Amino acid sequence: MAGRGKGKWIRRNEAQWCSLLSRFCESGLSVTAFCRREAVSTASFYRWRGLIERHDGGGAVAVGNEAAFVDLGTLKDLGVPKGETARAAAVEFRLDLGGGLTLHLVRR
Repeated sequence: MAGRGKGKWIRRNEAQWCSLLSRFCESGLSVTAFCRREAVSTASFYRWRGLIERHDGGGAVAVGNEAAFVDLGTLKDLGVPKGETARAAAVEFRLDLGGGLTLHLVRR
């Protein structure tokens, strides 16, 4: 994909890709939106992310190692009436994965 200057390609080394991936983690954008903003092809993004993850031991990109889970809070936070147990509480969770994909989990 063309870089910031129209028609120019930007060749990045591993350190530059690590920096780019770090900015992605902090951006809150989808991969597509981030790549469009940074003028990077999504194929290159996924390729380099995979290479760096394997190089760093298969975990998340080694930039921040923050918890990779969503804290849904307590049953009270989820609107479960007092006295109702977690087993009896229905929980519904939707996660927009971008690109038209949605993860929808329901426990009744």
